Amino acid sequence: MVDYHAANNQSLYSAGGQQTYMEQENDWDRDLLLDPAWEKQQRKTFTAWCNSHLRKAGTQIENIEEDFRDGLKLMLLLEVISGERLPKPERGKMRVHKINNVNKALDFIASKGVKLVSIGAEEIVDGNAKMTLGMIWTIILRFAIQDISVEETSAKEGLLLWCQRKTAPYKNVNDGLAFNALIHRHRPELIDYDKLRKDDPVTNLNNAFEVAERYLDIPKMLDAEDIVNTARPDEKAIMTYVSSFYHAFSGAQKAETAANRICKVLAVNQENEHLMEDYEKLASDLLEWIRRTIPWLENRAPEKTMTEMQQKLEDFRDYRRVHKPPKVQEKCQLEINFNTLQTKLRLSNRPAFMPSEGRMVSDINGAWHKLEGAEKGYEEWLLNEIRRLERLDHLAEKFRQKAAIHESWTDGKEAMLTQKDYETASLSEIKALLKKHEAFESDLAAHQDRVEQIAAIAQELNELDYYDSPSVNARCQKICEQWDALGSLTQSRRESLERTEKQLESIDELYLEYAKRAAPFNNWMEGAMEDLQDMFIVHNIEEIQGLITAHDQFKSTLPEANKEREAIQAIQAEVQKIAQYNGIKLAGNNPYTTITPQSIDKKWEKVRSQLVPQRDQALQEELARQQSNDHLRRQFANQANMIGPWIQNKMAEIGRISIEMNGTLEDQLTHLRQYEQSIIEYKPNIDQLEGDHQLIQEALIFDNKYTAYTMEHLRVGWEQLLTTIARTINEIENQILTRDAKGISQEQLHEYRTSFNHFDKDHSGVLQAEEFKACLISLGYDVENNKQGDAEFARIMGIVDPNNSGAVTFQAFIDFMSRETTDTDTADQVIASFKILAGDKNYITAEELRRELPPDQAEYCIARMAPYTGPDAVPGALDYMSFSTALYGESDL
Repeated sequence: MVDYHAANNQSLYSAGGQQTYMEQENDWDRDLLLDPAWEKQQRKTFTAWCNSHLRKAGTQIENIEEDFRDGLKLMLLLEVISGERLPKPERGKMRVHKINNVNKALDFIASKGVKLVSIGAEEIVDGNAKMTLGMIWTIILRFAIQDISVEETSAKEGLLLWCQRKTAPYKNVNDGLAFNALIHRHRPELIDYDKLRKDDPVTNLNNAFEVAERYLDIPKMLDAEDIVNTARPDEKAIMTYVSSFYHAFSGAQKAETAANRICKVLAVNQENEHLMEDYEKLASDLLEWIRRTIPWLENRAPEKTMTEMQQKLEDFRDYRRVHKPPKVQEKCQLEINFNTLQTKLRLSNRPAFMPSEGRMVSDINGAWHKLEGAEKGYEEWLLNEIRRLERLDHLAEKFRQKAAIHESWTDGKEAMLTQKDYETASLSEIKALLKKHEAFESDLAAHQDRVEQIAAIAQELNELDYYDSPSVNARCQKICEQWDALGSLTQSRRESLERTEKQLESIDELYLEYAKRAAPFNNWMEGAMEDLQDMFIVHNIEEIQGLITAHDQFKSTLPEANKEREAIQAIQAEVQKIAQYNGIKLAGNNPYTTITPQSIDKKWEKVRSQLVPQRDQALQEELARQQSNDHLRRQFANQANMIGPWIQNKMAEIGRISIEMNGTLEDQLTHLRQYEQSIIEYKPNIDQLEGDHQLIQEALIFDNKYTAYTMEHLRVGWEQLLTTIARTINEIENQILTRDAKGISQEQLHEYRTSFNHFDKDHSGVLQAEEFKACLISLGYDVENNKQGDAEFARIMGIVDPNNSGAVTFQAFIDFMSRETTDTDTADQVIASFKILAGDKNYITAEELRRELPPDQAEYCIARMAPYTGPDAVPGALDYMSFSTALYGESDL
């Protein structure tokens, strides 16, 4: 069999697939001689087609060219198929009456836009078979085939495309099985397709014709034998018969269209749900990381040593360099995903996405702000702790030095003060002991300042929470108790010596003079030695230069001190000279002091030749270190003073680009991406500055007078710059999405942007409420200051500013303008589509969903539809109305 599905590829559409029914009708004028086989097929097909409509009026025809001659049944046929009333026919039997009736029919056909060529009433009245068949074919084209359209094709192409799609899943449709396939596709219960034999086309065709006539009310219009035995069956007869199948199954076609609409809506909804799930997971992970990180940054447990605190500082640097940057990218990507999702929801007329509680973008920004606050506080605490431990180490070392000097001085003093040597001493010896004791008291008083300094340092260590305070306190307590004991013992010995002083007369004035002058000088030397060995800590060049100046001043006093030393040594020399001159044998050392000339010279030599040069070297080394630190400060400042304004300029340029329109959106997007690449290429400068900043921190530099920029400020500015360019690119991408989805032209976008920029007086990128109202008025909206205008403006503001922020972004503006000028799917349309699939019922079953929709979307609906509870409910009924409204939110109801 050469059936419609195969044969019409060559016959029906050989003229390019674009013939109209009027052009096809002209074929009758050009070729009035029909092939006899075709004429036979047309007579049978057209007669059956006419009778399928005439029987609705209770009549039929037997001979197509005879029964239409009087025009009565022809007019009746037109009234049945058009549903309109024709002029009243004439009932006379004369030829003129018949011609008038046929003319009324032909005039009605012409009124429907049909151009009749070479077909006149006389030929029909005369029973011209070819003209009569041509007229009936014209009627069939106009009323049965013309309105058939599949994907905007012509009627012929649409009918062929419909057949091809419906029989595509079937094999062997060229062996008389095409009509069986059409019936089985729509009514599978009527035909057991698998049992049909492809080698028996006549039986197959007769089976299809009989089933169509019995169950589908499609009369038999063709003979199987004529089709099988004709090399090229008449295409008009085939098209007439196939059009009857199309109209019989038009309900199923509507169901397919409805299913396609539902599939489209469900596909959009599924994609949006995936995006929502991705956002929820990314937001949850980021918030969990922030939740775990903040307690670590808020931990203020101090360490005992500088090494431990420096390790904490290194851990904090790792967090800044390694752990935080990926999270900054995740936060930026999260905002981009959220904006893209909201844009897609608006474009598909869906309600805005509301994340789970605590996972809004504002919640994430709040948590991020808290993280950065904790981060800043933690860094300040680390640096303060390092300063505190540095000072503690300095104070502790100073305490140990002064305590060691004091303990060395007090060693043996208690034994000296408690001895009873005066009981057996001579007068001269007693006087010597008394003078010696006076010198000791002078020395004791000179050491009072050192004891007070030791106590003050111990108190400061306690106040700064020094970890080894117990041992410091114990040592300080011992020194203070010993000092009190020495005071008591000194007083007691003086009283004992004074009681015996009256018995002692001789005294060596020179020894006394020596002791009196040697003691303060010796104390001065010990103080100088202590100062020269004292540790120092400075933070800048000015402080070290101050120490160098003080040291130079100290060195300037050395010549005067040397004169005093020489004078003291001259006293001792005078004693030796007098003793030698008077032949006095000295009993031993100076009885008034333990300070010997040798000890004075030794200490003097140590101060002059050792301690002073060492101090000079230490101060110069520290000066070099401070000069190096100053170089680091200048190096950092030079970079920071360049990078800071660069970041500010880039931020300003991005703001300018975002409100200007240079070229198409794609041009702007390309420009912004190139701009973003230039910013990314600037990253090595930031890394270099980070390296300089690390050197500064490692050198324990805490201030920089050469720049107002800190690394923290520049990091925040850099992160804001990256986030701003990414957000601006995302806004342009969303504008492209809106333009493509809504069919907005580049000229419209340019007009929207021009209007928006005109009223954005402060170039802030948003319109305040009054600016937006002025913009709407310029576009022709009636929002003047009256009751009706205020209500309209309030409605529009509810659309473009749902959060009542008082400002309208450009994205919200173009969303509103595109929503006002384009059409989108609505809940009512989806409900109507489901109603078609449900066969006009108020509910739908799972079986119907699985039959009409793809498997994954059918199961998607079944899982989310609530049971139908209406009065006409049956077991397994599902409520498609509430499901459809839920897709769009309550606002669409």
